[in-house]
Amino acid sequence: MATRATERRPIRTVRLAAPDDFDGWREAARALALVGAAPGEIVWEVAGEAADLFGAPAPAPAPTAPAGLFSVPRAFVELARSVICHSDPERFALLYAMLVKLRERPDAQDDKADPLVHRLEAMARAVRRDLHKMHAFLRFREVETEAGPRFVAWFEPDHHIVRAAAAFFVARFASMRWSILTPELSLHWDGETLSEGPGASKSDAPQGDPVEAAWKTYYAAIFNPARVKIGAMLKEMPKKYWKNMPETALVGELVKGARARESEMAAASAVKVGDNVGKSWASVRAEAVHCTRCDLYKCGTQTVFGEGPLDARLLFVGEQPGDQEDLAGRPFVGPAGQLFDRALAEAGVDRERTYVTNAVKHFKFVRRGKRRIHDKPNGGEIAACRWWLQQELALIRPPLVVALGATAARSLFGKVVTISSLRGRGHALPEGGGEAWVTVHPSFLLRVRDDREAEYGKFVEDLARIGKRAQELSR
Repeated sequence: MATRATERRPIRTVRLAAPDDFDGWREAARALALVGAAPGEIVWEVAGEAADLFGAPAPAPAPTAPAGLFSVPRAFVELARSVICHSDPERFALLYAMLVKLRERPDAQDDKADPLVHRLEAMARAVRRDLHKMHAFLRFREVETEAGPRFVAWFEPDHHIVRAAAAFFVARFASMRWSILTPELSLHWDGETLSEGPGASKSDAPQGDPVEAAWKTYYAAIFNPARVKIGAMLKEMPKKYWKNMPETALVGELVKGARARESEMAAASAVKVGDNVGKSWASVRAEAVHCTRCDLYKCGTQTVFGEGPLDARLLFVGEQPGDQEDLAGRPFVGPAGQLFDRALAEAGVDRERTYVTNAVKHFKFVRRGKRRIHDKPNGGEIAACRWWLQQELALIRPPLVVALGATAARSLFGKVVTISSLRGRGHALPEGGGEAWVTVHPSFLLRVRDDREAEYGKFVEDLARIGKRAQELSR
């Protein structure tokens, strides 16, 4: 009996410009989906990489998208942006298969038992982890060039994340001239323009600079043996990254001596707390410099810790550092801080005898052109940073704490409160934390349009009452 030949549809080839070419993949995938191409009919290639040896002898090119569009859930677009950066050569085909499935069933991505969904989400997590490692473990070293100092770093990512990481380093080190070298490609920033170059080898990167000696001394000083968990440390900071980081050369010896140093710390803790407040505060501040409790560390230039006398009887808590505070590394030095200083002087409160800090230690902002506009911290960010404020309160132990604004009040009381309901009188802080007063933040006075002088007068009156109450509590 004669058999009927089956028609074989042509293999279509899509060549992408780069391993992380999300826009190219999206455009080709949309066009292919609109003409009904099945996942098995497509060969995905990256320019410069070896072609698929099992493709058709004469592959058909990918089609141009016909008229008509379709939408997919935003969650899939976010997933695809991450997965495209994975090193798995099947990533393009897997994403296209998911796209086809979503066209048939828009809620397909919600099925966590689906092996395809599970695999794609695992790939996305791996990429996000790799990005985090690059953000955390990349170290710049200074070199001298004809154009002046340049900071150069070497990193070996597991996935194609270098371009995805570029925005982080541009925002964080905008004023520096730097280069990041990786085996796949290099990034170069001249203070205004980001450019790409070919991949490099580790020998192209500098092996050290004079700053590292000081950094190692600092790291050894802040190393806390009581918090060492070897398994957790290796999980978070695998040894493959140690060669990029000067401080990791010290880890072995520091860990060996951890037990002895822990005993010394335990013995020292029996000493009267007041004798060690300065050292303890410096240690907490040093730890806060490297805080990653929330994602705001990716935005701000640096941690802005509190400052002032450690025996202060009056402690003010603001919301978060602003643009000028973020750059200076000090709280209350911008326009709101200057207004605050003037109001304190008029109220008869000596600013030099007060401790000032913020509920959130990193600057949260949205960028508009070259300007960084303040963005209010959310509940999770306030809660994450509350630990640092609690350390400041525990060390300084002021009899009176003042919340400047609703964010500060929320951090102090551990819940959402309104200024109007608490203003003008003292309130007991939770867990025997002393007395707290609440008033407006000085930045409110800069924003208010109606009755600005009257509002400023109320603020000065609040500060005068607070100053008087602080004196009463100090007797």
